[in-house]
Amino acid sequence: QVQPVESGGGSVQAGDSLRLTCTATGRFFSRYTMGWFRQAPGKEREFVGAGSKSGFTYYSDSMKGRFTISRDNIKNTVFLQMNNLTHEDTAVYYCAAAEYYAFPSLPGEFGLWGQGTQVTVSF
Repeated sequence: QVQPVESGGGSVQAGDSLRLTCTATGRFFSRYTMGWFRQAPGKEREFVGAGSKSGFTYYSDSMKGRFTISRDNIKNTVFLQMNNLTHEDTAVYYCAAAEYYAFPSLPGEFGLWGQGTQVTVSF
């Protein structure tokens, strides 16, 4: 199985862009759908989008347009490109792996999680 590890978080200003990286240690990365979630203080964990094992990317409706996911199966890596960030994007961002669902989007459908990386967007 794989273990996701996120990196690339930080503090930015509104309107900036940021790219998060998730590198998965372990084997058979291409068998997993790799997803991104985020959780703001006091809120539930929210689905951002995912790159499926078949190469298809899909997003939560609220994330379409500003967020782009890509994956590199050779390097066991998935990226989350975030553009035109706003203060409402401030959250801990998590990378997660799902093996048994075709297009998972619920936290319970992802069995393997990273520790998260903080993204803070100031006004």
